[in-house]
Amino acid sequence: MRAVVQRVDRAKVTVEGNVVGAIEKGLMVLVGVVEGDTGKDVRYLADKVTGLRIFEDEAGKMNLSVKDVGGEILSISQFTLYGDCRKGKRPSFDKAAKPETAVNLYEQFNELCRQQGLQVETGVFGAHMLVELANNGPVTILLDSSKIF
Repeated sequence: MRAVVQRVDRAKVTVEGNVVGAIEKGLMVLVGVVEGDTGKDVRYLADKVTGLRIFEDEAGKMNLSVKDVGGEILSISQFTLYGDCRKGKRPSFDKAAKPETAVNLYEQFNELCRQQGLQVETGVFGAHMLVELANNGPVTILLDSSKIF
């Protein structure tokens, strides 16, 4: 399971002209699921995202988590995080989990974040979405439950 985490001042996702999820200060998280992911991967990623210390403390050091600052999460499903571009110029998405598997694990991720006391907004799984955000910093972190980076 993979995530791109961005520290934001605001973010929103629109489907067919309607805002379906929006947050103020917090994290915008793109979440990708690969074939073979399990609940263990979900727990790892949810723990990392909710505990990631990328907000500044009173000394200006990145030392606080989204929970510490009372932030929110906008979670967007993103199978293209598993696009493989090593061969040719057209990405292959063969390793991305099938939608019926991915949606279940994606929803588990969101629920685990909510269980940490966070407000979690989402996009619409499988829909064409427009995502807007104001990346603060900019701060962008890559996470992978296989710990390949």
